[in-house]
Amino acid sequence: MEEQFFEERTNLQQLNQAVDELKQEVSRVIIGQEAMVELLLVALLADGHVLIEGVPGVAKTLTARLLSKAVDVGFSRIQFTPDLMPGDVLGTSIFHPQQASFQFRKGPIFSNLVLIDEINRAPAKTQAALFEVMEEKQVTIDGSTYTMDPPFLVVATQNPVEQEGTYHLPEAQLDRFLFKILIDYPTIEEEVTILKLHHEKGAENLLNVIRPVLNKEQLLLLRQQVKQIHVEEKLLGFIAAIVNQTRNHKHIYLGASPRASIGILNASKAYAAINARDFVTPEDVVFVTAPVLRHRIIITPEKEMEGGTADEVIKEIVQTIEVPR
Repeated sequence: MEEQFFEERTNLQQLNQAVDELKQEVSRVIIGQEAMVELLLVALLADGHVLIEGVPGVAKTLTARLLSKAVDVGFSRIQFTPDLMPGDVLGTSIFHPQQASFQFRKGPIFSNLVLIDEINRAPAKTQAALFEVMEEKQVTIDGSTYTMDPPFLVVATQNPVEQEGTYHLPEAQLDRFLFKILIDYPTIEEEVTILKLHHEKGAENLLNVIRPVLNKEQLLLLRQQVKQIHVEEKLLGFIAAIVNQTRNHKHIYLGASPRASIGILNASKAYAAINARDFVTPEDVVFVTAPVLRHRIIITPEKEMEGGTADEVIKEIVQTIEVPR
């Protein structure tokens, strides 16, 4: 038993070294936004997709590209536009007259880390094309199923819905994202540092300074270690109580599904691991709860008219539930 405990600690040290190196590489270009970077790394280890929301120009796309450089895996980028069709994302069948047969040509979704830029600029038909691949990691075209090579991670960016020319994402699609990360403007000190960085680097491509830290095989091994993180049964009850309360709250019109409970569990385990612990604490659960739930619940129109937000309601729920000790 002692040997097993020691072995797990050693494994987590290796994981923490990789996480520290990833943070170090990203911080060479991204100034501030520590919470966003940490949640991205949690999602990477928890095998969950991420939706990043913020106004244009706050490094949403750059951060996703940096992550793809620091993790040596396949990368593709899809720019969503109002005229984008499902075939432009998934791929299409091409007829070859010589063989008198159709051959499937894979679309840009077939990669390991897929950056979908401005995901809320495409209509519902194109959004629906992502349902199967984000949940089941496979694509079915013309009766044939094509499986994605692991790891498969979607990092999507979007502008706030009040921006012109954007669509609300379907609830079924939002539910497939592990996190929704909100990005705000940098502080004035951070913005001065950003200006210094760009002044010193000049025309140099900032992405060129990033070196790969993890390869595909190492990442999959770290994900297996995260799955072994210990969670006490009372914490499972704590997670279930939080999610159940979203279904019975007076200010919530649509509550979270069991997929949200699983998301909180997996994210808590990954967050514990990157903090060098082989067990989950209540603080881990509380830290990941808002990013997991904020896009999965719909607050009532009355609460919205009062200026209330999903985050405020989530915080209220967490404070009303007894924290297990």
